[in-house]
Amino acid sequence: MKKNGILNGDISSVLGYMRHTDIITIVDCGFPIPDGVKCIDLSVRFGLPSFLDVLEEICLDLEIEKVRFANEIKNLNPGTLDKAVKILSGQDIEFIPHTEFKELSAKSKAIIRTGEATPYANVILQSGCTFKV
Repeated sequence: MKKNGILNGDISSVLGYMRHTDIITIVDCGFPIPDGVKCIDLSVRFGLPSFLDVLEEICLDLEIEKVRFANEIKNLNPGTLDKAVKILSGQDIEFIPHTEFKELSAKSKAIIRTGEATPYANVILQSGCTFKV
């Protein structure tokens, strides 16, 4: 039995196969999952698990070089954005229109659906490289 870290086998598997510049997306319970993209559905009920809890655990296990949020989170969910930025301290963060965010999410290795029930609590994480070139 695994002793620590991410216990979910599907998430562990996807993270294990992530390579430099691959993306993974963490979303709220209302995000439209594109056809053909692996969906790891963690939602139990509204709010469980939270977007921030899942983001925090993924950040402990994944080398990240770039982060993307939808522009709309700035005005419609600033509290979640502020907490996410603290979790992502020091990361390169880009804001893009929500329509572009949805299109880009279709290229994800997987989309992790949380129970989060607040607007635009979605993030695209681009995998970095764990060694110096």
